[in-house]
Amino acid sequence: MYDVIVIGAGHAGCEAAAAAARRGVSVALISFRPEDAGQMSCNPSIGGVGKGHLVRELDVFDGLMAKAADAAAIHRRMLNRSKGPAVWGPRVQADRDHYRASIEAQIGSHCIDRIIGEATELRIEGGRIAGIRLADGSDIAGRSVVIATGTFLAARIFIGQESRTAGRLGEAAAVPLAEQLRDVGLAQRRLKTGTPPRLDGRTIDWARLQEQPSDAGPWFFSADPASKAPLPQLRCAITRTTAETHDIIRAAEDRSPLYSGVIEGRGPRYCPSIEDKVRRFGDREGHQIFLEPEALGNHLVYPNGISTSMPRDVQETFVRSIPGLKRAEIARPGYAVEYEHVDPRRLDTTLSTHGIAGLFLAGQINGTTGYEEAAAQGLVAGLNAAAHARDLEPVTFDRRQSYIGVMIDDLTLQGVTEPYRMMTARAEYRLSLRADNAVSRLGQKALDLGCVSPLRRGAVAAHLEARNDPAFAQTEEGQADALYAPYVERQSREWDAIDRNRSVLMPANTDYSRVPGLSAEMAERLTMARPDNLDQASRIPGITPAALTALFVSISRAAA
Repeated sequence: MYDVIVIGAGHAGCEAAAAAARRGVSVALISFRPEDAGQMSCNPSIGGVGKGHLVRELDVFDGLMAKAADAAAIHRRMLNRSKGPAVWGPRVQADRDHYRASIEAQIGSHCIDRIIGEATELRIEGGRIAGIRLADGSDIAGRSVVIATGTFLAARIFIGQESRTAGRLGEAAAVPLAEQLRDVGLAQRRLKTGTPPRLDGRTIDWARLQEQPSDAGPWFFSADPASKAPLPQLRCAITRTTAETHDIIRAAEDRSPLYSGVIEGRGPRYCPSIEDKVRRFGDREGHQIFLEPEALGNHLVYPNGISTSMPRDVQETFVRSIPGLKRAEIARPGYAVEYEHVDPRRLDTTLSTHGIAGLFLAGQINGTTGYEEAAAQGLVAGLNAAAHARDLEPVTFDRRQSYIGVMIDDLTLQGVTEPYRMMTARAEYRLSLRADNAVSRLGQKALDLGCVSPLRRGAVAAHLEARNDPAFAQTEEGQADALYAPYVERQSREWDAIDRNRSVLMPANTDYSRVPGLSAEMAERLTMARPDNLDQASRIPGITPAALTALFVSISRAAA
């Protein structure tokens, strides 16, 4: 009997398994193949604006991603450096092999049992998780389960009109599990994502391209000194699509699965395919492409900006119309992946499902996109799966104190209509949620949860203590605190007003269809989101001030 069983060894699954193990519970991690842990399916990069904040927050809780990113970094850039520190975005290009090796090593340092196989069924007894069943018919008992299947749930990949069942090129999809999740009313919708063709760097004319060097002064994601052993740094390069590129794509539009009706799911708005860019932004002369090396040990290059599901021959033709790529060879074609996901409004803020005790979901199954969003959800799900198994208090994250809290709050209250991507613009309190002050914001929480190593515990405690020293005002972080102090003070007054609403709790059994003054649409939105208080209710899309008044009156009368 395991306390926690994690299905899927992607970024969400690995973080969930490790977080649960750090809380001292027994953990099993299930995956199709031994090499699945730490696999970077798309761009081998970590961080960025908003995403980098999530990685730094993960690191406070001794998460895996920051240490692996530092160990594998072959190109570092602090995005938005010309702007204020609140929106700086640490980002690294990672060597795929080094990253995977780091994740494997970190998983190996935790007390986690690795099980190779396919989880085909959840065992549910009396509305509670009892374990899982594998494809070979064997059962594994467990007190809680975290599903972190990424893009593998009933997934199909598309290259032109070719389509096959797969969650990643050359790999299987999780089909039986998807059927059960549909049967219990969880998996209901489909989304899509994509990846660009990989290029052979030896066939690129680098001399014609604008170079993008790594940052001169090294910085790191993790506060763990053991992760600070930098690899050689490589240069990236920048090019652009041309009018000829766009003409080639338009001429082959009828061969694109995006426009033939074959793909049903909606893709990420902030990372569209090149076909979408050409159709939606037809007036632009070109779209920027970053040519990013994938590893020190091979010649593969990731052309960031031309994600596509066009047929391979079209990909070859339009790639060679781009400056510097006239003789470029495609080592692996780009493709789209369509997969099922769960409406995240079916979850509470611990990422536990309504109606099945002990079942937690994390990652792209919840409608998000990106390694960082998945990993952060894995942390939340893992901490709470361990808490469920051992009857501990649930772990929640406040959106005023973390980007993790912003993401969980957005997902569970508002749901998704497209893959969710973290951006600083999503955080109304972003002036105080900087990437450089994650330890100050969340360090005490990590210590209280007991989910950090003794070495990290000492480092976090020392950082929190150092804030009381006058010399702290001269650090990077201390100066930023002073810069934003007037604005943060103004926000704190706004928080006081919000707290007055936060104190008005919503009874869990509220029948919104019977609340006088609520329209049927408002009642339906509230029933789906199940907010805990009026503050949460106020942020559900479409909920008007009049609806909030009706709710307040109804709650006050019920309490009288």
